[in-house]
Amino acid sequence: MSLVLITGCSSGIGRALADSFKNAGHTVWATARKPDDVARLQAAGFAGRQLDVNDGAALQQLAEEIDTAHGGLDILINNAGYGAMGPLLDGGVEAMQRQFETNVFALVGVTRALFPLLRRNRGLVVNVGSVSGVLVTPFAGAYCASKAAVHALTDALRLELAPFAIRVMEVQPGAIASSFANNAEREAEQLLDQGSAWWPLRDSIRARARASQDHPTPAAVFAEGLFKATQKTPTPRLVRLGNGSRALPLLATLLPKALLEKVLAKRFGLNRAL
Repeated sequence: MSLVLITGCSSGIGRALADSFKNAGHTVWATARKPDDVARLQAAGFAGRQLDVNDGAALQQLAEEIDTAHGGLDILINNAGYGAMGPLLDGGVEAMQRQFETNVFALVGVTRALFPLLRRNRGLVVNVGSVSGVLVTPFAGAYCASKAAVHALTDALRLELAPFAIRVMEVQPGAIASSFANNAEREAEQLLDQGSAWWPLRDSIRARARASQDHPTPAAVFAEGLFKATQKTPTPRLVRLGNGSRALPLLATLLPKALLEKVLAKRFGLNRAL
């Protein structure tokens, strides 16, 4: 049985993944930021640990704890993340920095801290990206850019970790039932202001924040699909799971860019002067 570390397990995809691996008999270290969530994970039988993925000292401490307890790590799932929604220029550089710190920089930080343990066990790194990194939409520019960066970093890591027999997989979820939309909408509401040039399109901004819950695939179904993918030989480079995970990238590939932009502009009310 494998030793698995999953970040961002308070709810949704992370918790469902933790359940899938645990139910299959694997030992799961599951992290969350809030103490109450950690307590629930521990009560459910996981090795629950409090972790802010942006905290380098905490990452090092976690790596040392796993090293002492197990001496290595078989699977790392970089799942922690969130979606910053709203017009790019309303959020500005500060919103971009926060988005990239959690979705991009932390992915590198977590993997770096656990690299010696993964190397020892010839492990697997799974990075949770998104179809939003392939099909870019308005009012989610920072999030889409962060997930496009995850795709690029995953490709680079796959090449750089290959000499150490560490495999790297990217998963691009489509619409998955989770608290993502609620969190994204809360982020958007913090930016929405009557002084914004995009205030007339506030309903479209809210709709984009909720888009991940349009006919979503249950998190448990997604998690079971990803669990099965991690057990395959050879390891898939890219796994797409959930509603829209195949259709949306295909749309982005096949439609001429100008036509795609016209479709998105109409969908989000950007086809008229403000």
